[in-house]
Amino acid sequence: MPKIISANLNGIRSAASKGFFTWMAAQDADFVCVQELKAQQADMTPEFLNPGGYHGHFHYAEKKGYSGTGVYSKVEPDRVLIGFGSPEFDAEGRYVRCDFGQLTIISVYCPSGSSGPERQEAKFRFMDLFLPHLAALRAEGREVVICGDWNIAHHEIDLKNWKGNKKNSGFLPEERAWMTRIFDEVGYVDVHRGLDKREEQYTWWSNRGQAWAKNVGWRIDYHVATPGIAAQAHTVAIYKDERFSDHAPLTIEYAA
Repeated sequence: MPKIISANLNGIRSAASKGFFTWMAAQDADFVCVQELKAQQADMTPEFLNPGGYHGHFHYAEKKGYSGTGVYSKVEPDRVLIGFGSPEFDAEGRYVRCDFGQLTIISVYCPSGSSGPERQEAKFRFMDLFLPHLAALRAEGREVVICGDWNIAHHEIDLKNWKGNKKNSGFLPEERAWMTRIFDEVGYVDVHRGLDKREEQYTWWSNRGQAWAKNVGWRIDYHVATPGIAAQAHTVAIYKDERFSDHAPLTIEYAA
């Protein structure tokens, strides 16, 4: 009965200091996908590399203190792929794939375009490259769960202030249409939304103003999965009792 967690750490060292690995140990998850390590290999302590006996595999950004992704698993993967074949974005440490039998677990950190027009253009380039990659992955015929921070709120229900964000990165029409293509054309499933259609199911809150206190959030962290395993999902939870980062961990349990 796989239990899979996605967590943007906004700095692995910061999250560790706030108790993330203590919480992670108590979850007893089969797989934990993390994003935004903000660390290089030299910064990774034994606790970060193999917490509680988990096997960790990571993609570090070339730029210090930036991006980075990882997958923790109870069992060693049969195969590990670092990066998805894009020199530009593989240099930013955005993708780790681990294969376990017929199951593939991926941690992804899609670019944000909120810092300015140049980064938004980079985000569009990523989208243009990543969609055919997702289609090729789907064509392999494996069961796939892609966990991570996609930096896009798909529908109006997925952010508090949708009317005020229609021209902002993360809720642009082009970005939302791209997510729709992933589900409607390529055939993946938004597992969280399949289980829980309620409003205010956010996973990220700005550090500005009183966003956390007022729950003015965005749902930008996802489990995107192939239909077979998506149909086995039965429990979803967003953990907000403690704050390890500006994101909340998203946990979904799947029947064996």
